[in-house]
Amino acid sequence: MRIVEESSVSNLIGVQSASGSDGQSRAKLTDAAQQFEAMMLQELLKPMRTGQGSWGGEEKSDDSGEDTMSSFGTEAVAKAISKGGGFGIARQIIRQVTMENEKNSKK
Repeated sequence: MRIVEESSVSNLIGVQSASGSDGQSRAKLTDAAQQFEAMMLQELLKPMRTGQGSWGGEEKSDDSGEDTMSSFGTEAVAKAISKGGGFGIARQIIRQVTMENEKNSKK
């Protein structure tokens, strides 16, 4: 999935990689942009899990393990959404950073 996303991002921004370090930089940029989008999505998803009862329908307890599991679940969903294309935030970040980098390299 990641390879497909990176190649579609490369096509989207129209940048051709000439060397291995260029491809490595693009991979790092793609990863960082997807992580950023996942963090934003996680924050958007947090309110959806608050106010819900416990797993078994019992009253809410002060179980920190349950809260931790719910947090991991929210994080996993946010990462999956981001890797699948998300809201397009990662693509916009990649496009903007690439354009800025090209502009600065011409100077």
